[in-house]
Amino acid sequence: MGWAIALHGGAGDIPRSLPPERREPRLATLRRCLDLGVAALQAGRTALDVVELVVRELENCPHFNAGRGSVLTTDGTVEMEASIMDGTTMGCGAVSGVSTVVNAISLARLVMDKTPHIYLAFQGAEAFARDQGVETVDPSHFITEENIDRLRQAKQANRVQIDYTQPMEGQPPKDDNSRTGTVGCVAVDASRNLASATSTGGMVNKMAGRIGDTPVIGAGTYANALCAVSATGKGEAIIRHTVARDVAALMEHQGLTLRDAAEHVVAGVPRGNFGLVAVSVSGEISMPHNTTGMFRACATEGGYSEVGIWPDDGGET
Repeated sequence: MGWAIALHGGAGDIPRSLPPERREPRLATLRRCLDLGVAALQAGRTALDVVELVVRELENCPHFNAGRGSVLTTDGTVEMEASIMDGTTMGCGAVSGVSTVVNAISLARLVMDKTPHIYLAFQGAEAFARDQGVETVDPSHFITEENIDRLRQAKQANRVQIDYTQPMEGQPPKDDNSRTGTVGCVAVDASRNLASATSTGGMVNKMAGRIGDTPVIGAGTYANALCAVSATGKGEAIIRHTVARDVAALMEHQGLTLRDAAEHVVAGVPRGNFGLVAVSVSGEISMPHNTTGMFRACATEGGYSEVGIWPDDGGET
């Protein structure tokens, strides 16, 4: 079936009342990043290069919870995390607790390519970034007025907030700008190489030092010779259910199709917790979620494309 690509911008309780001024910039970014990934695949770029490229662009968009749009810890700081995996070589790299690196996904790629390790965190990750000469900024670059307001709202509600969360019963509506999401991309190229990349700022009002599913290989990110998966939602639930690896395992050990495997995994996690995007080596795409909605986009070499939020958002051929 040729190359295929899918990306997400977070899953959660996304209301259909989300106003156009909040909805359209996110959808426009997904379309732009999808076009960027498609052009790269058409130009012969590898799946690994493509997923890094797309996630970098998503990190640079303040509308999503990654990079520039990262949410704040309970201490008012930013702790970004990201991971990337090459399905052909099973190589992978991950970082957590990054506060100065402009593109955490590229630092994760350097961990994979330049070290004997898989995972670097906090001071070690920051020192490695300096050694590699990657672009860094003062942590204040990531602390926006919008994210300060998100943290204030979460503290007032006394909760840790996942990607997209509506107000609890009895509480006043929150500004729609409080809804931001983790980003990720999966791809298979013309040579049948698979790759996955995921990046996030974590959860609003999370404890400093908390690590979610995004940098955990097999939970938020996974790729092998059969498929590539990137998850989004409540990290603790995703880690407990090892969702990304489970999709691949069902294909490998039970012979399920990508769609059946992905839907089985999503059905096995309590509702309202997560969604995922996945591609198979044959170019099949699956984007299930057990939340109200998930910002998502995909395209295949055969001409199918889709950009949407809610389950009834259709695709184009």
